[in-house]
Amino acid sequence: MADTPVFSRAAAAAPHHLASESGRAVLAEGGNAIEAMAAMAATIAVVYPHMNAVGGDAFWLIREPGGRVRAVEACGPAGSLATIRRYRDKGVDAIPSRGPDAAVTVAGAVGGWAQALELSKALGGRMPVSTLLADAIRHAREGCPVSASEARTVPNLFEDLRQAPGFAALFLENGATPKAGTVRRMPQLAATLEQLAHAGLDDFYRGDVGREIGADLDQLGAPVTRGDLERYRARFVEPLGVAIPGAQVFNFPPPTQGLASLIILGLFARLGVERGESFEHIHGLVEATKRAFRVRDAVVTDPDRLRFDPAGYLTPAWLDKEAAAISMSRAAQFPLAWGEGDTVWMGAIDAQGMAVSYIQSTYWEYGSGCVLPRTGMLWQNRGISFSLDPNAANPLEPGRKPFHTLNPALAVLDDGRVLSYGSMGGDGQPQFQAALFTRYARFGMDPAAAVDAPRWLLGKTWGSASTSLKLENRFDPSLVRRLEQAGHEVEVLPEAYSDHLGHAGLLARDPRNGAVVAIHDPRSDGGSAGV
Repeated sequence: MADTPVFSRAAAAAPHHLASESGRAVLAEGGNAIEAMAAMAATIAVVYPHMNAVGGDAFWLIREPGGRVRAVEACGPAGSLATIRRYRDKGVDAIPSRGPDAAVTVAGAVGGWAQALELSKALGGRMPVSTLLADAIRHAREGCPVSASEARTVPNLFEDLRQAPGFAALFLENGATPKAGTVRRMPQLAATLEQLAHAGLDDFYRGDVGREIGADLDQLGAPVTRGDLERYRARFVEPLGVAIPGAQVFNFPPPTQGLASLIILGLFARLGVERGESFEHIHGLVEATKRAFRVRDAVVTDPDRLRFDPAGYLTPAWLDKEAAAISMSRAAQFPLAWGEGDTVWMGAIDAQGMAVSYIQSTYWEYGSGCVLPRTGMLWQNRGISFSLDPNAANPLEPGRKPFHTLNPALAVLDDGRVLSYGSMGGDGQPQFQAALFTRYARFGMDPAAAVDAPRWLLGKTWGSASTSLKLENRFDPSLVRRLEQAGHEVEVLPEAYSDHLGHAGLLARDPRNGAVVAIHDPRSDGGSAGV
């Protein structure tokens, strides 16, 4: 395990080193954390395409230097042709996971870049979009080596993915994923990014790029129209927060599962656990997760269609009552639905103390698999989380936003430290966040050690139908036995560092001297960079 990198003024962390370097370069030129993240978001979409894309969604948490926390919701709704009847007429019981029928929703990420950069300008940011997109354009045009993570990824429903329009031509060699280090060029995507750099990000929705996207989606037979693109705009929303001993923690409201992440920490803070890496630590977080997911699955939906106030589940009275029902010696049952996904989490903190926690995703790895021929962009399949049952919590209907596993996290500790942290990993995101936060903020673990330490996941992973408690194989065998004796269905994974257990990262700014520690996951191809 490497020592935690410490930077004197500012830093960025990402699951691919080229994205971290894009952030570092912006920070070194005096750019702020929002500008650094916009550059990182564009670069990561090119160099880590199995985990995210320009044709995906995103969520921002931004803590301004003055302390205000802002949230940018950049997730698109279902297209105007995305009706239950449309899919029923095709004779299917669920939205297909790959191909044009999986490209259900508008891609919101670029709209989020635009909205966040408007805030950046209001806070003094001056870097032009052309500068922020320059690295991404260069990597797309000149080529970028296929990452180790992409090379070892076995996509879900690979045969369906292989058949998606444009996928094999861009992402496969002889029908298989290329070896790590193979140089991939994306000239059409480079041209699209150049157009955005010249015309502005709004062109993605209401300009020449939007026209081309709309024509591509129509040609493919996807349910998103040009009119849907023209109507879309990212927006600022109020973040959720919960006060726990020693910290104020922030996360994203519905349609994301940020509520679950905050409930886990709120419940765990009430369990009286005194020692990290103990049975009580792991068991307490797992039991808190079960209760948080029960609420999540009943409550979280399109924010304009909520039936319950999410903040009601973060009150001291509600958390006290739920925590009191947790047994610290026995495991409760686990009847949860599964939320899967592939995603990137990235963070940045600048010299003025602005902190950004950011998530960008296509949902499953490579999303729908559809590569739009005119623009070269990969389109997400986030809309497959909709149900074709009109009475479900998240039924498909035009204009409705789907449930999102994505949720970036920020925290302010009582001693003034500001944390930006998070992970990819579908249902695992709240669990990996809880592991990071409690290890670092509650039990004082070194940041690099907190990110490196063995992880667990309650629920399903790729290729497995079991809902067991899965642990990397570096846990002490005596701890594993204690968990089994308490009634947990434990499955020890063969890997010491498993891709299924998240690519996580953490940054923390020291208020005394402005130094920033920043670390990203050894399970990824990333790292941190700063000035």
